[in-house]
Amino acid sequence: MAPASRQPWVRSARYDGLLILAPPFLALALVLVLPAAYRSTAQMPLLAWVGLVVLIDVAHVYGTLFQTYFDPVRRQQRRTLLWVVPVACYAAGVALHSMGSLVFWRVLAYLAVFHFIRQQYGFLRLYSRHDPPAPGRWLATALVYYATIYPLLFWHLSPGRNFNWFVDGEFVQVDWPLGRHLATVLYVGLIVAYLSREIFLWRRTRTLNLPRNLLLGGTLVSWYAGIVWFNGDLAFTLLNVVSHGIPYLALVWNQGLRAPQKAAPPRRGAWAGKYGLVIFLAVIAGLAYFEEGLWDGLVWREHETVFTWFRELPPVASPALLVWLVPLLALPQATHYVLDGFIWRKSSQLPE
Repeated sequence: MAPASRQPWVRSARYDGLLILAPPFLALALVLVLPAAYRSTAQMPLLAWVGLVVLIDVAHVYGTLFQTYFDPVRRQQRRTLLWVVPVACYAAGVALHSMGSLVFWRVLAYLAVFHFIRQQYGFLRLYSRHDPPAPGRWLATALVYYATIYPLLFWHLSPGRNFNWFVDGEFVQVDWPLGRHLATVLYVGLIVAYLSREIFLWRRTRTLNLPRNLLLGGTLVSWYAGIVWFNGDLAFTLLNVVSHGIPYLALVWNQGLRAPQKAAPPRRGAWAGKYGLVIFLAVIAGLAYFEEGLWDGLVWREHETVFTWFRELPPVASPALLVWLVPLLALPQATHYVLDGFIWRKSSQLPE
């Protein structure tokens, strides 16, 4: 294995190891010690919902603000993109919701899935950036994609699960055992092929890309355990949210300590002073709480004990009003999904 200094870390072995690579393994360890009901039913304790959904899942969406609207340099660089995307997302959301609420949630769910998959590919690119050209290099890309696609295929080809991405019925599902079997064969085959190549390269070069392999291992663990192995809402949410949200926020925080352009002098983000981390976390948590409070007060009415300040809001039941309201409340999420397809593409966002 290569020395730690030669490994392609995003920031450092300690930072990457704790905040980017360890979360899926830690989440799995926590799931394994949960009462059995939380691994096989739709039960979700309120405290777990607040911690996972509000303070990680929804909060991580607002991390995008620190790479876009809250950064004066990047805001100037992408000024057209930053107003076009939310306007387009809202217009598309209203159009979709006018076709039916399930149409809207289904499209948003598939967009979210694509975003989650692409994040894993993005991290793979970061951790493969120093890999020399070699036969079979494509196997890592194929595996990171299929490590996420296979559990989703299993979900789509199963009769039903005790969890959802947003709402019940969002995914098109059909019970097809043969399809699940064929998908599993390809899944196992890809894993074996990738491991065989890594063993071959290790024997020949005595080097091992540790972060890349940990990333792939964590992707396999979180997606397979959360969707295929277990069938519980808490297990799925814990593995899904922790494995995605915490690494994303770690990447955003790290990029806040870097210059937006290679030619520019290094600078610290506005939130990265003495109390920067506290401010950063407080801002995203506060915005997440406010958004979920609006959802609960105006639409869901499911967690009034958590959002007591929003109880006085009038619940909206009119389909004519929901067509405009739901896409507006979902706009931060939709904008996050789309903007992330652009803001991490530039080579200036990638460490050397």
